[in-house]
Amino acid sequence: MKIEHLALWVQNLELMKDFYVTYFNMKSNTKYVNHKKRFSSYFLSFKGGARIELMHRPDIPGHMGGKGLMNGQAHFAISIGSKDKVDQLTEVLRNDGFEIIGEPRTTGDGYYESVVSDPEGNHIELTE
Repeated sequence: MKIEHLALWVQNLELMKDFYVTYFNMKSNTKYVNHKKRFSSYFLSFKGGARIELMHRPDIPGHMGGKGLMNGQAHFAISIGSKDKVDQLTEVLRNDGFEIIGEPRTTGDGYYESVVSDPEGNHIELTE
């Protein structure tokens, strides 16, 4: 078994698609739109096959704060490939104005990671 994709409700579908395509070298499918349900989405694919589905519907409320610090999804991790790449991407995101929630470090369980926030506050662990 494997996780096929994870899905995120988003407020700004285009902004979020551009973020993941730009910083994580993901490929996007053509936008899916269901006018009757007022639903639109993109599937974004990593080179290794895992996917993220970004979904938007205008009646889904924005987050109420506290992302990553409540029951439910806390974060998801993206393997960048090396400690140097974790450091580099963390700095690129910082310089581009994204929040760095956790600075690059080796955790107690042996992961080298940083934690960053995407444009809508979802926590992403960048791991080696």
